[in-house]
Amino acid sequence: MHRSLLDSPKNVRFEDLLNLCRRLFGEPRIRGSHHIFKTPWPGEPFVNLQRDGKMAKPYQVRDVKRAREKLEAKHGKYSGTLYLPHRMVAGR
Repeated sequence: MHRSLLDSPKNVRFEDLLNLCRRLFGEPRIRGSHHIFKTPWPGEPFVNLQRDGKMAKPYQVRDVKRAREKLEAKHGKYSGTLYLPHRMVAGR
């Protein structure tokens, strides 16, 4: 399901992308209209989403796709489990 969602960047509803990011990265920090998700790696430490009407912005869909691929390379194929940044894991 999520593969096809990310394969068509111009036709992704914002709410669908937001829900996928919540499953991958946890709850976002919200600043104005920006939903900012912390990622578990340095360099590009966040994914930033902003609504474009009811749709997600295509470049942000591509950003999420790259972030998910990076997670899969490190943790294995996405199976519906939540990848939490280290700051959100209990006991750290």
